[in-house]
Amino acid sequence: MLTHKQIWRGLDLLATQAGLSASGLARKAGLDATAFNPSKRYVAGGSRLRWPSTESIAKVLEAMNVSFEDFASMASGGMAAGRPVPLLGLAQAGSGGFFDDAGYPIGSGWDEVRFPGFDGSRAYALEIAGDSMEPVFRYGDRIVVAPEESVRRGDRVVVRTSDGEVMAKELRRMTETRIELASLNVDYPDRVLERRNVDWIARIVWASQ
Repeated sequence: MLTHKQIWRGLDLLATQAGLSASGLARKAGLDATAFNPSKRYVAGGSRLRWPSTESIAKVLEAMNVSFEDFASMASGGMAAGRPVPLLGLAQAGSGGFFDDAGYPIGSGWDEVRFPGFDGSRAYALEIAGDSMEPVFRYGDRIVVAPEESVRRGDRVVVRTSDGEVMAKELRRMTETRIELASLNVDYPDRVLERRNVDWIARIVWASQ
């Protein structure tokens, strides 16, 4: 199973193999040149590594014509990566009694899917329904959610409100009292939620599309 450190190592290896710097790899993928800078690899305060965004990894792999499975194998030193994670539908995610206070599914009997390269001990997958998250996430796509990961502006997140509404949005701003979310589909409105009305917010760390 890949660690945060191995993910970053994999990106550095891709850059080296292509004769590029980390900044050059980011530019080749159409990203900001600073996307893979050391300062972007740690959470605030520099205490621990964070995951690159799912979109940035996908763009790099597309630009380099490398599959995620090959990337995971290379980053892990050639060892197979991945583990099964619980799979829920959005309707289940919105129902009461399925989650603990931290936003992780409780109970047993869930379907499972395997996502290569993710080692989060409390990760799980959600299957997208409807069109409110297009064109980023489409009906039937499966997204991996990691409730233990810290979130920051620009991250794609899943949010569950206290009345059972579940949505995938982009985090625009989060204060002590409010969470501001940008819609992924321009046909749907942005949202501003009071934090007291939010059960949990969790970062999307990967998508199977």
